[in-house]
Amino acid sequence: MKEYWNDQWQQVFANNKLTSFDTIWNLDTEWFEEPNQRRGGWSGVIKVDLDTEKGKTCVFIKRQENHISKTLLHPIKGILTFEREFENILQMQNRDLPVMETVFFAQRNIDNKRQAILITKELTGYIPLESERFLSSGDLIKNLSHKKQLLIAVADAVRSIHSHHYEHNCLYLKHIFVKPVGDAWDVKVIDLEKLKWRLFKRKAVFRDLYTLYRHAHGWSSKDHVRLFKLYVQENKLSAKSKKLWRAIEKRILSKPR
Repeated sequence: MKEYWNDQWQQVFANNKLTSFDTIWNLDTEWFEEPNQRRGGWSGVIKVDLDTEKGKTCVFIKRQENHISKTLLHPIKGILTFEREFENILQMQNRDLPVMETVFFAQRNIDNKRQAILITKELTGYIPLESERFLSSGDLIKNLSHKKQLLIAVADAVRSIHSHHYEHNCLYLKHIFVKPVGDAWDVKVIDLEKLKWRLFKRKAVFRDLYTLYRHAHGWSSKDHVRLFKLYVQENKLSAKSKKLWRAIEKRILSKPR
């Protein structure tokens, strides 16, 4: 069995009598996300409060069985999707990129069933960017300056990921979490199951910016332009940036709404 513990969390789980794969796997609680049946198996999420010296702390426990993804490195047997996500999170953590904190990962084969558990710490105080609270009618944006700081933080986070040639490959607003810190914002990106490393960074840039633009429902055209300018760090777009922007718009227009 493959197993990983975050040293800062192992004792916390021991104090809560969660010391093994079986005790975590057999937790009987309501689903936070009901199991979905696909990829030849199932995958679901529960949310658990743990007792710590500082009070309650919440973690998300993701469990799956025979939930397989075929990849170039695993073309035949495939790889459990949580193993893939765990490895991606660790890669990004090692590069100090804006992701959630990993607590535990383990996988095992039992009775011809491939099972995996991935645990991450709740992003306390963070809100998904798809929330209506970020729209003009919402309550989280104090003023135009505060909104600009939000766009700067998002642009910086996405650019930092691309600087390492990573493509999120599913960059929807619901996968970008932000937390107000005074007049600034902290950003974390989740759902890294489909993360890819690209030899050519431009492929990652195009794919993620196109996806973000297309699925940012409720955003104005001005907000899209502002975010793009902040991403490329240009007040006046260069010829290269204009070419990229036009390519994204062309792709958007070619897709049915």
